[in-house]
Amino acid sequence: MQSLKEFLDQKVEQYNRPDFITLDPISIPHRFSKKEDIEISGFFAAILAWGQRKTIINKCLELFKMMDDAPHDFMMHHREEDLKPFLNFKHRTFNDIDTLYFIHFLSWFYKTHNSLEEAFTLGQNGQLDAMEGILISFQELFFSLPDSPLRTRKHIATPARKAACKRINMYLRWMVRDDKKGVDFGLWKKISPSQLICPCDLHVDRVGRKLGLISRKQTDWLTALELTEKLREFDASDPVKYDFALFGLGVEEKF
Repeated sequence: MQSLKEFLDQKVEQYNRPDFITLDPISIPHRFSKKEDIEISGFFAAILAWGQRKTIINKCLELFKMMDDAPHDFMMHHREEDLKPFLNFKHRTFNDIDTLYFIHFLSWFYKTHNSLEEAFTLGQNGQLDAMEGILISFQELFFSLPDSPLRTRKHIATPARKAACKRINMYLRWMVRDDKKGVDFGLWKKISPSQLICPCDLHVDRVGRKLGLISRKQTDWLTALELTEKLREFDASDPVKYDFALFGLGVEEKF
């Protein structure tokens, strides 16, 4: 077990570096310096992180160009006619209906709150296992506005439907982890890195199984919890740092 920890610690050091930002969706929020712009662009980038990374990045660039590369200002001040370009936006199954509802929610939320962090603290109870409640509460809040489209619900995963919640967990890693390495932002302080759940994507899942960190047959919320529990044995205060190692091994080294 110790040798596996040492191996993964070495891989974290190798991949948790700004050099690897360019090819990753996290490069999108790194284009901004204003906190609210980082939150909004990061949220979209995480939700759209589906398919080839180059395509994801290009789609995000296209989306924020429609907001004059000032997403928070757009949320606060756009007019009805400013929404027309978004009728042509599409990435995989994320279409104009979804885009417009995301804008609608974010506009509504930022008009009464300073940070999207507040939307993720409704289920926070300070316990190590708080993330399930945090994510369920966030999804309920996100679709609490009148006329929220039923079809859009598939884009915000929730443990209530047993989903692994890969994209939201990835977004929270970006916003919460604060190791001063220049990759994750560490903007949010009301969630502890110890509470984070490892984003269980295809590559992480495959490598996790090869290393014996996952035994569950399917990939769902319980799988993400199982993986994170194993990673807590290596670092209880920051288990999700090993996402860098598992993802790097899967994508860069085809482990």
